Amino acid sequence: MIFYLTQALLPYFDALDVFRYHTVRAGGAAVTGFLFCLLVGPKLIEMLRALKVGQFIKKDHVADLHALHKGKAGTPTMGGAIILLSTVLSLLLWSTLTNRLLWVALGMLLLLGMVGFLDDYIKLRRKHNDGLSARAKFAGQILSGGLLGLYLLFFPITVSESWVGPRDVKDWDALAHTLMAAKDTSEPSVAGHIWNELSEEDQAVLRLATEVQFLPREYKFDVLTGMNRVLNTQRLEDCFSVGPTASAVLSKLAARGFDAMDSKEQVRYNRLILEAAMPGILAKSVTNLHTKVGIPGLKDVFIPLGPFYVLFVILIIVGVSNAVNLTDGLDGLAAGVSIVSILTFAAIAYVVSRADWSYYLYLTYIPEASELFVFGAALLGTGLGFLWFNAHPAEVFMGDTGSLALGGAIGTMAILTKQELLLPIVAGLFVMEAGSVLIQVGSYKLTGKRVFRMAPLHHHFELLGWSETKVTLRFWIIAFIFALLSLTTLKLR
Repeated sequence: MIFYLTQALLPYFDALDVFRYHTVRAGGAAVTGFLFCLLVGPKLIEMLRALKVGQFIKKDHVADLHALHKGKAGTPTMGGAIILLSTVLSLLLWSTLTNRLLWVALGMLLLLGMVGFLDDYIKLRRKHNDGLSARAKFAGQILSGGLLGLYLLFFPITVSESWVGPRDVKDWDALAHTLMAAKDTSEPSVAGHIWNELSEEDQAVLRLATEVQFLPREYKFDVLTGMNRVLNTQRLEDCFSVGPTASAVLSKLAARGFDAMDSKEQVRYNRLILEAAMPGILAKSVTNLHTKVGIPGLKDVFIPLGPFYVLFVILIIVGVSNAVNLTDGLDGLAAGVSIVSILTFAAIAYVVSRADWSYYLYLTYIPEASELFVFGAALLGTGLGFLWFNAHPAEVFMGDTGSLALGGAIGTMAILTKQELLLPIVAGLFVMEAGSVLIQVGSYKLTGKRVFRMAPLHHHFELLGWSETKVTLRFWIIAFIFALLSLTTLKLR
């Protein structure tokens, strides 16, 4: 809303142009999300108390743990609604509502939140800790992940399969000589057409490329910006004949005809023509990146999953949402760790939405991810706002409404930024918590012995004598270290 309002007033107030930048709107979304929580939180908490939506503390399994937590009985739960409501309000104010990845991420946040809400509501009605059955909860998570996977399969993320980046040019000297030589020939050619469309400054840079051994990176970006402008506006097929030796993808697009393609396909078609016209100079672009998974630490190495990518997406959504749910056992623990993961993926979304930074770091360039930065910032602000009430001693618990929603949002951001395999590092603390449960259950079934005093892991340390606050703060520190490790891997290629 603010974005569109400022754009309408821009002819009268030039200073309002700052609201066009994602960084400004992300900051606004974070601050207003936090303030919305402070405004909405007390009223919603009071309403939950009036409805007697309180937490039930089990005494069945570990008497020592019950003694530690029995004072929390009756604390309002289902507080994740504060996060959901404040996030929606903040995004309505600060985001550009035409970005489809924003709607995908928001849809997954609300969809998983709805699954968690049903679980919390049933607990409320039954006055017991048992809500949805495990089968029903898994079904809701699988359905949510399946819908996301199918959407991304049939409506792929726009990634850098078309644009030319610095690492796509294998030989700058050969590129410069090819373009310069083409300008002196009378025969129409792709190289000649591109040379004529470049600015005089770009042409001067190409002449410089033939004289120096190393061309500054900023000069390369200037030339590539000019070349990408040609790919985006011209019909290179007018000066190139697609022969029988052309690649299958190029031949398929040529058979359809330029006018029958949408704008993205036209750019893709031009890029393939450019590759065919300059063999050995430009690297072949990677196709079907939306169903391929990049491997952290390796340059342009992808695992092709094809239609199995849908199952991979389901695995991520189910795994992360359950991991956050398992972590939500101490005041402020799940909220704080989620904030760290969300902040990390918001930063990654900003990086991969910029052509220069993504190409420099060998990350998949995703121009559509720009608004995910605003989404992550809004969720960051609302997470901090919720933590205001959830810090020890908690006035409200997020319940499954919040934990499943936050887990779904974290998994979705990893998927939409094409950093799926970085997720176990970013969310390393959640992996530890979920892993401790798997180890405990597996060990007990196989050997009859328990590895930990109690799982998830935070309860193990509680029973060792750590105070609740100490466990929470130390786990926050571990989550922060995992986040730093994940960001350092972005440069390791």
